[in-house]
Amino acid sequence: MKVTRKSQRRRAKLKWLVACLMAATGCTQAKQFHFNDTWDSAPSYHASLATQIEYPNVRSNLVPQVAGAPRPLTIENPSELPAREMQLDEAIQIALANSDILRTLGGSVVQTPLASRTNFDPAITESNPLTGVEAALSAFDTQAAGQLFWQVNDRPNNTLINPILQNFQRAVLQQTNAQFTYELAKRTATGARFAARTNVAYDLTNTPNRLFSSAYTGWFEAEYRQPLMRGAGVDFNRIAGPNSPVGQYNGVLIARINTDITLADFEQGIITFINDVETAYWELHFAYHNLETIVAGRNSALLTWQRVKELQKVGMRGGDAAAVAQASANYYTFDVAVRDALSGTNGLYASEQRLRYLMGLPPTDGQLIKPTSQPMDGEVVFDWDSALSDALTRRVEIRRQKWNIKRRELEMLAARLNRKPTLDFLGLYRYRGLGDALIDNYDSNNSANSLAQSIFSGDFQEWQAGVELGYPVGFRQASAAVANARWNLARETALLREQELRVSHDLSNASRLVTRAYQLMQSNYNRQDADRQQVDALQARYESGLDNINFLLQAQQQLATSQSAYFRSLTDYQLALRDFHREKGSLLNYNQVGMSEGAWPAPAYQDAVERGRFFAPRSNPEQVDVPSPLSSGGFNPEQVGVGSEGTAAISAAAPMELSPAVPATPVTP
Repeated sequence: MKVTRKSQRRRAKLKWLVACLMAATGCTQAKQFHFNDTWDSAPSYHASLATQIEYPNVRSNLVPQVAGAPRPLTIENPSELPAREMQLDEAIQIALANSDILRTLGGSVVQTPLASRTNFDPAITESNPLTGVEAALSAFDTQAAGQLFWQVNDRPNNTLINPILQNFQRAVLQQTNAQFTYELAKRTATGARFAARTNVAYDLTNTPNRLFSSAYTGWFEAEYRQPLMRGAGVDFNRIAGPNSPVGQYNGVLIARINTDITLADFEQGIITFINDVETAYWELHFAYHNLETIVAGRNSALLTWQRVKELQKVGMRGGDAAAVAQASANYYTFDVAVRDALSGTNGLYASEQRLRYLMGLPPTDGQLIKPTSQPMDGEVVFDWDSALSDALTRRVEIRRQKWNIKRRELEMLAARLNRKPTLDFLGLYRYRGLGDALIDNYDSNNSANSLAQSIFSGDFQEWQAGVELGYPVGFRQASAAVANARWNLARETALLREQELRVSHDLSNASRLVTRAYQLMQSNYNRQDADRQQVDALQARYESGLDNINFLLQAQQQLATSQSAYFRSLTDYQLALRDFHREKGSLLNYNQVGMSEGAWPAPAYQDAVERGRFFAPRSNPEQVDVPSPLSSGGFNPEQVGVGSEGTAAISAAAPMELSPAVPATPVTP
C-alpha cells in the first residue's frame, strides 16, 4: 500500500505526543525519601513538626476534689481516722446524684468510653435529627420553597433587520427578565400532599409585535396528590414515613419505639449501677468485720506469745523454745493477715475506695466511710408463684424485647402495604394572568392593567386531573422486604421465649442461693460459737499443763477463720436477697429508687394548656376508627405488669416473712 506524505506527518505527530507523555509521567522508579538523607545536612522544619503528636485544644474539666485528692491510705490505723457513718440508702442517693455516667465495677470508661451508659442517652436518642421522634414528625411539616432570579440577555441574531434592503446590519436581542416562584406544601398522615404555588415572570425585550414592551405573566395554582395504593393510609405513613423507600422504616411510631428501647436500656443501666453500689457497700461492711476479727485473733495470739515467754523466763512447763517459736509464728501469721485485710486487693481501704468511685467521690478526703446499715439476719420467704409472675412481666429485659417485637410487627405491616403499585390521583387548578404592571390600581375596563388584577379576575382558568401509575414488574424488592420482616419478627419472638426461659432459670437459681446463704449463715454462726468454746477450753487445759500449745494455736486460727466465714456468709445473704430482687425485677423498689421524666420548660406547660382548650372527648368513641395503640399505658413498677400474651395478669405482691434472728444455741439440721 502506498504511504502518502499526509499519513507520514500524522505518524510523526503521534510519536512526538507519546514522547511528551512519557517525559511528563516519567519512566524511572520514584526515589524514596528519607529524613536522614546526606544530600542536605540543614535541619528541616517539616522533619521536626510534620510527624509530632499534638494535643487537642480542649478545655480541661478537672474537679478540684479530684485534682487535689490527698495521698491514698495504705497502712494507717483505721481507728485513728475520722469515720463518716453512712446508711445504704444514703450511699445510693449520693451515687445517683453524682452519676451522669453510670459507673460499673467491671467497666472501663477510660479505654472504652463509647460503651458507657449515661444520663444523656435518652435525650440523645429523642433529639437525633435523623431517627428521632421530632425528625420523623418533620416529614409532615409545611415546606416552603422560593426562587427569585434576574437575567439580562444581549445576543446577536443571524437575521437581517431589513431583508429588502439587503444591508448586512444584524439584529440584536436585548432582553431583561426576572423569574419568581414560591410554594407552600404540606404532607398529611394519609399520604396526601397539598401544595399552593405562585409563579411570576417579568419580560422586557426589544422583540417586535408585542402588546406591552414590558409585561408580567404568571399564575397561581393549587395541587392535590393522593396516593391510592402504595404510600396511602395512616398506618403506613406513621410506621415507614412518607415517600420511604422499600425496606426503610423511619416513621414516628418506629422513632417512638426506639426512644422506649433507649429508656429501657437506661433503666437497665440504673439497675446495674445500683447493683454495683450495693455490692460495694456490703463488701465494705464485710471488710470492716473481717479486719476486726483478724485483729482480735492477732491480739489473742500476742497475749499467748507473751505468756509463753513469761513461762520461759521462769522455767515453767510450757515455756520451752519450741512453744515460743510456735506462738511467735502464730502471731506473725495473724499480723500478715491483718495487713492484707487492711490494704490488700480486697482489703478495707480498697473496698472503701471502690464504693467511693461508684458514689462519685474522690479517692480519699480525710474521712473513712463506715457502713451503719444493719444486715438482714432473719429468714426471708418469697411466694414463688408471685415472684415468677413478676419476673416474667417486670423485668426490664422482657419489656425491652417486647418493644422489639412490636417494632418488627409494625415493619411487617408496612412491608405488606409497600408491596403495591404506585397509583396516585393528581388534581390541579390554576389561575393565569397577564399585565403591564405587577400591582396597580384597579381598572374595570382593562383586566390586563396588572398581573394581580388579571389573576384575581378569574378570566383565565385551567385545571388538570388524572392518575399516575408505576410499579416494578414482579415486585421483587418489596417481596424480599416482606420476607425479611417476617424472619425478623420470628427471630425476636424466639428471643423473647428464650429470655423468658432464662429468666425462670435465673430466678430459680437466685431463690436457691437465698436459702443456701441463710443456712450457711446459721451454720457459720454455730461454728464460731463452738470454736470460741474450744479456745476457752484449750486455753484452760494449756495453762493447767495438760495439752500442748499447738492445739491452742490451731484453735485460735480456727476461731478467726470461722468468725470471718460467718461475716462472709452474712454478707452473701444480703447479696443473695439483692440478686433475687434483681432477677424478680424489683431491685429499684427494693432500694426505694424511682424513675421519672424531668420537668419541662415553662413555655411547654403554657402551650399544653392553650392547646388543651380546643380538645374535647369524643361523644361516640366506639364509632370512630382509630389505629390500635402501641402500648397499654404507663408502666407501674409497683404493680404486676402485663402478661406475655398481652392480657392483664393481676396477682398479689410477693410477701416476705421474717423469722426470728439467728439463735445463739446450735441449730440441728
